Amino acid sequence: MSRHEPDQPEAELLQGTLDLLILKVLALQPLHGYGIVQRLKQITHDALQIRQGSLYPALYRLEKRGFLKATWKTVAGRDAKFYTLTKAGERKLEAERAGWERLSVAVRLVLETAKQ
Repeated sequence: MSRHEPDQPEAELLQGTLDLLILKVLALQPLHGYGIVQRLKQITHDALQIRQGSLYPALYRLEKRGFLKATWKTVAGRDAKFYTLTKAGERKLEAERAGWERLSVAVRLVLETAKQ
C-alpha cells in the first residue's frame, strides 16, 4: 500500500470491515480506543483514519456480543477502558479474516478480467 498523500481522499471502509480491523489490532495487544485508532493509522500509513463516532459504537457492539472484554486502567493519571480479545473474539477474527480473503480474491478476479 502506498503512503497516504494529503491530496488523496481517505480510504473508505466496507461495512463490517471496521470490526475485522479492530479484532486484528486487539489480537496483537490490549489497547484503549485512542490506541486502536493510532495503531490503525500507523499500520496503514495514515490511509485509514477511524473516527470516534464509528469506533466506539463498534467497540460497544463487539463487547456486547462477547468478542471483546473491557477493563478500566489508569494511564498517566487518567482512566482508560482497555479492550482485549476473548476466545470468541479470536474465532470471530479467524472467520472474518477468511471471509475477507474470499471477498478480496473475488474482487481481484473481477479487476484483472481483460476487456472482451
